[in-house]
Amino acid sequence: MISAGANRIGGGAPSQEEVEQQLERILFSPEFRLPERARRFLEFVVTETLAGRRDYLKAFTIAQSVFGRDANFDAQQDPCVRIEAGRLRRELEHYYLTAGAADRIIITVPRGGYAPVFEVRPGDESANTSSAGQSNQPMSVGGDAEQVGLAEDVIRRDRAIRLWSRPRIWLLAGGVVTLLVSAASLLHGDLFSWGAKRATGTDPCSTIVVEPFESASQGELASDISRGITDEIIEKLVPFKDIVVVALPRSKEGQTSSKPLYTLQGGVRLEGNTLRSTARLVRRDGVVIWANNYDTDMKVRGILETQSSLAEHIATAVARPYGVMFETDTVSIAGSADPFSCILSYYSYRSEMTVQAHEVAKSCLQSAAERRPDVSNIAAFLSLIYLDEFRFPYQLHTKPTPATLSTAKEFAERAVRLDPKNARALQALMLANFFSNDLEGALRAGQGAYASNPNDTEVAGEYGLRLSMSGQWDRGCELVSEAISRNAGPRGYYEVGMALCAFMRGDTQAAELWSRMSDLNYNPMHRLVLLSILGTLGKTAEAKEQLDWIELKSPALIPNVRQEVAKRLVRTEDQERFLAGLKAAGLPVSNDEASNGPK
Repeated sequence: MISAGANRIGGGAPSQEEVEQQLERILFSPEFRLPERARRFLEFVVTETLAGRRDYLKAFTIAQSVFGRDANFDAQQDPCVRIEAGRLRRELEHYYLTAGAADRIIITVPRGGYAPVFEVRPGDESANTSSAGQSNQPMSVGGDAEQVGLAEDVIRRDRAIRLWSRPRIWLLAGGVVTLLVSAASLLHGDLFSWGAKRATGTDPCSTIVVEPFESASQGELASDISRGITDEIIEKLVPFKDIVVVALPRSKEGQTSSKPLYTLQGGVRLEGNTLRSTARLVRRDGVVIWANNYDTDMKVRGILETQSSLAEHIATAVARPYGVMFETDTVSIAGSADPFSCILSYYSYRSEMTVQAHEVAKSCLQSAAERRPDVSNIAAFLSLIYLDEFRFPYQLHTKPTPATLSTAKEFAERAVRLDPKNARALQALMLANFFSNDLEGALRAGQGAYASNPNDTEVAGEYGLRLSMSGQWDRGCELVSEAISRNAGPRGYYEVGMALCAFMRGDTQAAELWSRMSDLNYNPMHRLVLLSILGTLGKTAEAKEQLDWIELKSPALIPNVRQEVAKRLVRTEDQERFLAGLKAAGLPVSNDEASNGPK
């Protein structure tokens, strides 16, 4: 990439005026969905770079200039800049895949620093800059920006495959398509009958074919590494019981009678001690929906560790819940008759958390469970649907009873009986036990879920939340942080967990930042967390804004605050600390004794 200073540098770099116009275009686009603080972040780093001060763009200076931190700011203790930079990268990716799909000037913030890079879209050096907000049937996304920034060639989907061959591409597209669901064994999926099963709606799964990774370098070492990475990827994809993984031998390439929904392709290139691995996920219609490059110094990590680490990154990026395989087609597919679509309905509902979406997903899963009582994943997701009625009643307007929780637990137990190693089933059992006040059973199930698939970001995040709320804050917060670093979804859900982590260790400033990065409209309890933090900080005016929102949008929560807090925070001292913040914020809290443990 070509870095830009105040003026045009090199034949392909934009001018300062062009960059300033592009910045304005991004900030005023409805597809750039970040709050004001993130907008200031982008504006600050772009302006400083154009002024020739890119070397001063460190976490400390950004924290002071954008976030108002003082001279005591410690980037190790307060991750505000790093977290906001990650969100900014993902939102820029979203913009360039939607409203900015035809924009001439590309602004990226490469991973590993905060200085932006400006460039002219390849092939458009003489083209006119597109008008603000221009979009030509933009592609829906849900970004995976875990590597070195956005692609040089971020483009519309009709150019994606052709541009894959460009030598310096970093990340073609993030987010897309559908969740791949249910359980099947590794190499025993019948690839050739797969199309017929999906056509009849009898198979609640979807299939991903892993093609052998190719070696672009000469020699046995590169060939051995490519084979090793292929094997490692398959091994790490298999625990995701939401998919059927098929290994495609080279002799079978191009011989399938019906194409699977997805194909994972890739290759390796060895140059000295540096290994570059490329990976791309191709949809049945030939569109590349995700691609990435990974560079590793094998002298530092060694061959086996390098293979394992690369495979873990690729498998997680491809198969994690709410990730690359979920976004685009979920809305159109979810809710149709077959079991696979019913599970997509669940993920679609959890992303928007509305009453209507909940009812659609619940009805679909109930019908699927009647048709396929032998499928562990269907029982697991049906358990989670009932659990949500119990733990999110103020958002879903439900009136849960003890029978609601009992039903959720019965489905979770059935799911585990059907497949004792299904991480999603164990996750459901963990939550059912936690809210049933069976803390030992909850953490045992959570440990089993995490052991079954540590690369499942939702499992890691939910297990981390249960550990934290049971009082094991250090270990739990570590897992929640890990889930966020891997772009766990739904968007803004686990950030509220990190807010609680910071709050309980006494870092209320970081707690407020995390809380404001959560999705405050997802669930009124997220507003309650921010209210307690603001009360503790003595920010009465800002606390009143949150209290007014709760009184208007969720008045039924107020008389039940103590009980709702006790459902989630196990230890009395944690409950009282949280409630003290609410009282300081002006929320009336009854003096009745909180129930023991989560209910």
